[in-house]
Amino acid sequence: MLFRKNNTILLEKLKESLASVLPVVGIVFILCFTIVPVPNSILMAFVIGTLMLIIGMGMFTLGTDLAMTPIGEHVGSATVRTRKLWLIILVSFIIGVIITMSEPDLQVLAEQVPNIPNLALILAVAIGVGLFLVLAMLRIFLRIPLNILFIGFYVTVFIIAQFVPANYLSVAFDSGGVTTGPMTVPFILALGVGVAATRNDGNAEQDSFGLVALGSIGPIFAVLILGLVFKTEGGAYTPAVVPSIEDTRQLGALFTHEIPHVLLDVSVALLPIIVFFGIFQIAKLKIKMRELLKLGTGLLYTYVGLVLFLTGANVGFMPMGNYVGQLIGALEYRWIIVPIGMLLGYFIVAAEPAVHVLNKQVVEMTAGAIPKKAMSISLSIGVSISVGLSMLRILTGLPLMYLLIPGYALALVLTFFSPKMFTAIAFDSGGVASGPMTATFLLSLAIGLCSSIGGDVAINAFGVVAMVAMTPLITIQILGMFYKRKAKKTQLVQSVTESEDELLELFDDEMNFEDDTDLEIEAIGEQPPEFATSAPESEEVIIDE
Repeated sequence: MLFRKNNTILLEKLKESLASVLPVVGIVFILCFTIVPVPNSILMAFVIGTLMLIIGMGMFTLGTDLAMTPIGEHVGSATVRTRKLWLIILVSFIIGVIITMSEPDLQVLAEQVPNIPNLALILAVAIGVGLFLVLAMLRIFLRIPLNILFIGFYVTVFIIAQFVPANYLSVAFDSGGVTTGPMTVPFILALGVGVAATRNDGNAEQDSFGLVALGSIGPIFAVLILGLVFKTEGGAYTPAVVPSIEDTRQLGALFTHEIPHVLLDVSVALLPIIVFFGIFQIAKLKIKMRELLKLGTGLLYTYVGLVLFLTGANVGFMPMGNYVGQLIGALEYRWIIVPIGMLLGYFIVAAEPAVHVLNKQVVEMTAGAIPKKAMSISLSIGVSISVGLSMLRILTGLPLMYLLIPGYALALVLTFFSPKMFTAIAFDSGGVASGPMTATFLLSLAIGLCSSIGGDVAINAFGVVAMVAMTPLITIQILGMFYKRKAKKTQLVQSVTESEDELLELFDDEMNFEDDTDLEIEAIGEQPPEFATSAPESEEVIIDE
């Protein structure tokens, strides 16, 4: 019965993922058949990767609904109910560290940073997320305004960035988006919901968001500080080799060679979460066997879905993005990459697995007050702008800080005008939007373009993830300002309507009073003759006497 119900839901999830991925695939096919002729082998790898991507995303989103979200909520609410501050801090730190170390994209980032050992970088980033997740949890209890923390932390980040080599900054800011991937986001979002659920005040819902946003600042701090300590020139890039496939057998070998590596990476990613939850289950939760079976089924869906998704992205999408970028960079009208990048950015964010998790969480926590369609369009517009600016930056050599500083300044100013819940959702969405699709296809597209025009990949190509993480902060908060204005208009209309109703009731009451008076007058005027003459007759009698 459980599997039959899950299969029905899975079919719906597959339809959603198909609708999300098809626009990107359609754009790539149009490019391949017009201005960018790619080899058939790369196109076939892209087609197979697309199928794996669709199936993987559907299974992953079902798995997060069945397992990752409930586990996060259980752990969060059980931790807070203990009322022990030291335990809350310890659990938050451990969760931040183990989930970040389990993020597959962090391994890719570590390979791109020279002069710093991979383990040192991974541990530093994980500790950074852990510390900032503790701060995020404490903020919920101490009820510190989120925008004040953002202003303080981002100002500090940009001050430190002034002392870090330019060819290292892009990797440092990209790390904030990379570490908030498909493993981290569902668990941390659910953790925030579980914690906020223990509070009964009106601000509990809006405080459930913001954990991902604060957690994504930690890696930027960590990588910048490591850059200062190790005195690295940072960010050197080893060019990716676009595979040459001669026949279908080699094409199959390309996928079969990648799958074992992804299986291991995802196993390493999920194992710490399973162990941590197991300890919590024995010590505190005591969940019944029926629900445990449901959670186990969800973890299985999550595992298989993530393996298929990452394999399809790495083998099918990454080479295609790199090759398309190289060919467009060789064109005389290479400026066309800017509108193409904007178009790809608009649709590709819908293919990020964690975006679906965030949209679902927002709709549930706001009881549908913030529609899923409004969130999706705002995210798409933000990512579209960021990708277009990133491509323009590669063509012109514009420094990354020239875009990040004014962008974050505008985002921080908007925190004073946008509703608090929208601010928290906006900063969460920045980390959510910069997931594996951005790190594979869009980053590969930027790298291919930069390599083709002879630019510095470490300085100009990297930074796409950072840009994608920044622009939704602005667009979602602008959505919040429109939402606030609309709510005020609705309240005004309601108050006017209520006033009109009160006036009408008052008018009706007065009219009823006048009607009653008229009726009395009419009644007196219509009295019978004997009653009308009785008084004079009595008066005359009295006088006579």
